Amino acid sequence: MDWDNARIFLALHRAGTLRGAAETLEIDQATVGRRLAALEKSLGARLFLRTPSGYVPTPAGELAASAAGHMEQGAEQLQRQMQGIDERLCGVVRVAATDTSARHFLVPALQRLRESHPGIRVVLSTSTLITNLTKREADIAVRTLRPDSPDLIARHLNRFHTGIYASKAYVKKRGLPEPGTALKGHDVVVYQRAAAPQMADQLCGESVANANVAMELSSGLVMIDCVQAGMGLGELPTHVGDKAPGLVRIWPERSAPYDMWLVLHSDLNRTARVRAVADAIIAAYEAQ
Repeated sequence: MDWDNARIFLALHRAGTLRGAAETLEIDQATVGRRLAALEKSLGARLFLRTPSGYVPTPAGELAASAAGHMEQGAEQLQRQMQGIDERLCGVVRVAATDTSARHFLVPALQRLRESHPGIRVVLSTSTLITNLTKREADIAVRTLRPDSPDLIARHLNRFHTGIYASKAYVKKRGLPEPGTALKGHDVVVYQRAAAPQMADQLCGESVANANVAMELSSGLVMIDCVQAGMGLGELPTHVGDKAPGLVRIWPERSAPYDMWLVLHSDLNRTARVRAVADAIIAAYEAQ
């Protein structure tokens, strides 16, 4: 099975339409159709049924999808391994982190890296979603969760704590909440469950069951903005909340610990440019 035809077959298998596959691969639909015909001819089997709603794989198509998937994994592994022996201190390194981590740690770290290695270009993606390093969605990720995949290397960066914060104007207007009341009579700003499920129903261990949820967010920076704007109580990292103008910490004895991890694929650990970026990030967290 030719890999170039196989990858087009996989795109069609996943998208279900010529148009969807063409958009995924950034080629035209006619090319997808021709490559599929060539693959079916070489295999001597019909891989899809053409239906009004799209392309439906035949039993032969399902078998071919499994084989093509193994080819894809091999191609991805080869790409990672070739990068792993690349010792140039130049080129692209893709980094994934939350926006708060990027602002407070990664941007200063990458600025210092830029001065030493101007040939390295960093592609920084900020999101609360967990990126898939095995599929090369990123080369390095900064996460709050330690991965359990044997293909990934995890380095503990630091342990931090969160606290409950409110704006001074909010406290002046609404007063302080009473512990054990599930924040009755107060407004809260929380994370969306998909973004941080452990922080959707409580603030530092205090339930929000009796509170009025003013906002559900997926961004740490927007969380800070909302709390500063007086929209409600919110849970923030203490190294951020203690320095944020106009905020006061509610119940200073309450806190919740969390760990930060730097994660990269084992195949990339010895790539010079990836290692340089990783070391710069590690240094920034160790200096905290």
